[in-house]
Amino acid sequence: MNVTHYMRQPRSNVFSIERLYDDVREALPGDIHANVWICREPSSGLLPRLRDAWAARKVQADVNHVTGDTHYLTYFLNRQRTLLTVHDLVALDRSRGLKRFLLWLFWYWLPIKRSRLVVTISVKTKQSLLSAVRCDPGKVVVIHNPVSDEFRPLPKAFNVTHPRILQIGTKPNKNLERVAEALAGLPCTLVIVGKLTAQQEAVLAQHRVTIENHVGLSRGELLSQYEQADLLMFASLYEGFGLPIVEANAVGRPVITSSLSPMPEVAGDAALFVDPFDVQSIRQSVIALMRDAALRDRLVAAGFHNAKRFSSRRVAEHYASIYRSIAS
Repeated sequence: MNVTHYMRQPRSNVFSIERLYDDVREALPGDIHANVWICREPSSGLLPRLRDAWAARKVQADVNHVTGDTHYLTYFLNRQRTLLTVHDLVALDRSRGLKRFLLWLFWYWLPIKRSRLVVTISVKTKQSLLSAVRCDPGKVVVIHNPVSDEFRPLPKAFNVTHPRILQIGTKPNKNLERVAEALAGLPCTLVIVGKLTAQQEAVLAQHRVTIENHVGLSRGELLSQYEQADLLMFASLYEGFGLPIVEANAVGRPVITSSLSPMPEVAGDAALFVDPFDVQSIRQSVIALMRDAALRDRLVAAGFHNAKRFSSRRVAEHYASIYRSIAS
């Protein structure tokens, strides 16, 4: 069976979807061969998107999988052989008025109509999608994101006097400003992966948080940051999934994350949950991990167990089942 993976045009420092489907392709069973087609145009403006959508029809296979962030590629594909993955609805949630209607119509409603099945990466995303777009719930299937095989146990003694706290992402939903306030006065280094805004730099300086900032990391360099970290801070306000939780679980680092869905769905019992809007909730969780070795050990052990749910092979088997269903 031949599958075409339709991928967005690569962007600097953004590679989550690329990494996800690299892992899926490597783990697919031998009867399924996946070819990659990459957009020629950036996902911006009407004409570039339509040109790519028209070009995409020429490389159709037994299954056409639009992997995310390029929903418009579904427009001219064979509907009966097309699968669309929706990663989140954050853009729709942030839009208002006519802009929101057009986004809803051309980025969600029409692509879903033009697809035989839709994959969401969490139950939360499925619920949000079904609330936004009326369609048969049986058409929407949940397949979680995989954790890459290179994220494996990397033992490290916890630095109780000055821990390295890893923060992945700097977008507004990553809640960095409240994290900065929560860490004020605590002996730690906040290791931030992602470009900081001037406002974020000012907030970090205001609360005198010791920081280390990294931008444009390779996969290997990102793994190295997990290895050096003592804990992961992921007090996010919104996620489609929340892969850093599982990556930290797999490496063996305690996780602090948000109590908002889908973080509990992803973390299971392998994290300390905080109210991401409550600075004291975040702060007390950090202090608890600094003081309580038994708590840290419990979270690390639970994390290793939790990460097994998201192995590349298990996720690839789920996709393989969907591909066979569409092809038949």
